[in-house]
Amino acid sequence: MGLRDDLERYREVGENRRQDLAEFIQYGDLGQSRQDSVQIPIKIVDLPEFAYDQRDMGGVGQGQGGQPEPGQPVGDPEPGDGDEDGDPGEEGADHEYYEMDPEEFAQELDEQLGLDLDPKGKTVVEETEGDFTDITRTGPSSTLDFERLFKQGLKRKLAMDFDRDYVREALKVDGWGPASVFEWARDESIPVSKPWIDEAYEEIPREERAEWASIEEMEASVERTDTAARIRREGVDQIPFRREDERYRYPEIVEEREKNVVVVNIRDVSGSMRKKKRELVERTFTPLDWYLQGKYDNAEFVYIAHDADAWEVERDEFFGIRSGGGTRISSAYEVAAQRLEEEYPWSDWNRYVFAAGDSENSSNDTEERVIPMMEEIPANLHAYVETQPSGNAINATHAEEVERHFRGADDVAVTYVSSPADVVDAIYEILSTEEEDQ
Repeated sequence: MGLRDDLERYREVGENRRQDLAEFIQYGDLGQSRQDSVQIPIKIVDLPEFAYDQRDMGGVGQGQGGQPEPGQPVGDPEPGDGDEDGDPGEEGADHEYYEMDPEEFAQELDEQLGLDLDPKGKTVVEETEGDFTDITRTGPSSTLDFERLFKQGLKRKLAMDFDRDYVREALKVDGWGPASVFEWARDESIPVSKPWIDEAYEEIPREERAEWASIEEMEASVERTDTAARIRREGVDQIPFRREDERYRYPEIVEEREKNVVVVNIRDVSGSMRKKKRELVERTFTPLDWYLQGKYDNAEFVYIAHDADAWEVERDEFFGIRSGGGTRISSAYEVAAQRLEEEYPWSDWNRYVFAAGDSENSSNDTEERVIPMMEEIPANLHAYVETQPSGNAINATHAEEVERHFRGADDVAVTYVSSPADVVDAIYEILSTEEEDQ
């Protein structure tokens, strides 16, 4: 094994020491990361290297007076040589950070949780001309689909053609005339018109009009040649083209759609939302933001805080802000609905509306206002995350009411997070609901 192999082995060791993604989401320091860059702690592993000693201290192979004789002691070891006593692991470990962008984060989370979300594009960013696969009845002559025109004409030729000599022989049956031959031709599925029979009968000399005693005698004596065999023998001298058979080719218009998304994050900031509850919201919402940013070409985020009233805030304020007011969750959905309607129409944007809190809400607000608004706001997914570290409070019923109303719906997810250990399961519940919807 050479030095290059050693270096690769040490790099693998270092990557293996990177904090597990699920562990990082549950317990890691999310504050080191930015919205567009995920920083995962990794223990430093020093790579081996050669060091050149500038001092002239001699060494193996120096020769002459400095070379000891066989069996001669080489002296007491210098301080610091060899192994020293000490308790392993007492010193603190240095850390650096493994940096991944949201796209890599989303890919790795997919692999770890077994997700396969395939976002759909909505906004058309470019239209290009593809292959000439579409057909229209009008167009410039240069785009006429001649191959199709020829095939249609040839089909008509085969459908309309018949053995003229054979029909002429039927006109020579004693006692038959054009009317009798026309009826016979219809019974034999010969596509001949009455005017053609009348004209052909006039061309037959009178002395030949009684050549056959009966139609049976004629059929037994004259071989009928089918159209395909006759065309192979004689070729085609004329194809009956018609204007209604003309089709013109034009290019298919290919729309390139941008996968864009707006994520509305709603958080209860009322007095009951203490530090542990706020931290659980951050641990759940932050990875969801990274994941969706990594899945979509263009991701925009709206952050709404609420107590009894709601207002929009910047991302840096969202997780730390706290108020002393009461709670009315519908106020946040009112702000969200207005913002989405004005700037992110459903026809052009994928939408996610995520809300979190401790499930405490003002009386009847969930049933009378929040649930109807969730039904009225079209979105890929609505989600509510309940954060109750100490278990459900008596009046914390919002999550249960929403879950009960939307039970079985494929665009609403409700999760319960009482500790960091629940966060990954909550994220899976939310994203797997969206996956099924897609």
